[in-house]
Amino acid sequence: MAKEKSYDTAIKPETAVLVSVIPQGVSEIKAQEYLEELQFLVETAGGVTKGIFTQKLTNPDRATFVGTGKLEEIKGFIDAEEIDMVVFDDELSPSQLRNIEKFFQVKVLDRSNLILDIFAKHAKTAQAKTQVELAQLQYMLPRLTRLWTHLERQRGGIGMRGPGESQIESDRRIILNKITLFKERLDLIDKQNETQRKNRGEMIRVALVGYTNVGKSTIMNLISKSDVLIENKLFATLDTTVRKVVIDNLPFLLSDTVGFIRKLPHHLVECFKSTLDEVREADVLIHVVDISHPNFEDHIQAVNETLKDLDALDKPIITVFNKIDAYKAPIEETEDGEEIKVTLEDFKNSWMAKNSDPAIFISATDKVNVEEFKQKLYDTVVELHNERFSYLGYKL
Repeated sequence: MAKEKSYDTAIKPETAVLVSVIPQGVSEIKAQEYLEELQFLVETAGGVTKGIFTQKLTNPDRATFVGTGKLEEIKGFIDAEEIDMVVFDDELSPSQLRNIEKFFQVKVLDRSNLILDIFAKHAKTAQAKTQVELAQLQYMLPRLTRLWTHLERQRGGIGMRGPGESQIESDRRIILNKITLFKERLDLIDKQNETQRKNRGEMIRVALVGYTNVGKSTIMNLISKSDVLIENKLFATLDTTVRKVVIDNLPFLLSDTVGFIRKLPHHLVECFKSTLDEVREADVLIHVVDISHPNFEDHIQAVNETLKDLDALDKPIITVFNKIDAYKAPIEETEDGEEIKVTLEDFKNSWMAKNSDPAIFISATDKVNVEEFKQKLYDTVVELHNERFSYLGYKL
């Protein structure tokens, strides 16, 4: 059984060790990108990363995820540095979680549990809190034998907080009843949201989508003149915000949605179905991309895969490359072995050549090319508005 530590995390942040298995076919560079993102997740949850361990394996060990030698290496570091928790970059099975924690004698989390904790921390509305609570219960259910000793919320700490009750009972039947209750509650919220959407009338609906922390909320505030929370943290925005926007006397609805991320737990996507309905039911999507991030093309792919899962990839999409003020030209190697810098203009030309729809390149914070973006959005909304209301015999 893992030893529990009781302290105020506001005074002393929890220390973490990150662990990743690099499977065959995944480069070390790609694995490093995942670990950097995991480290950001730990920071967002309020922890501090003190060490990173990786191991190349064809397949993770069925019992302990990593090999025994790597376990011993990590254990030595944990004991020497008095580490509070170990975070794995992939989802662990119940037996792996139990075996690893028994060996390390500290708290062990996986990526899914860490993301759930961040969602719990940021849940503000009744809907978001219910969605998070449901996802937590579904995650915990197959892990009862390990988790019951950790469900006293007053112990606190990363992976232990919850938006609802102070303690989850150790009875499986009660957990299942709670899951049923939360599902019924979300169904009721879904119906209420559906009624609200119908009451919004026939205005064109636009949804901001994108990887987490790309600047969607900044753009939301810029266009709608609203006051949406902006933080340099993953999943700072959890609840969908909808605002009525008017550009040149043309009204439409703009919504800011939860950011996407690689390896997002499937059950979490299911629980947030009602939130993501804003994406499904939107007429236009604004796909915001942080062009200053070195892995922004991977982020585009991750978002597109999620949109495909939501059956929303066939909608009109305006791609907005944000944060051009922070863009740093990467160095690429030509076929002749020559190293060249890919300037922003080079990327623009490359993107235009590969994609039929032109993209917009802006800096939301510096307000660069914002008017061009608003004009593109206006033209798109006008086109859809005219299509929808052509039966009335007038066009904008």
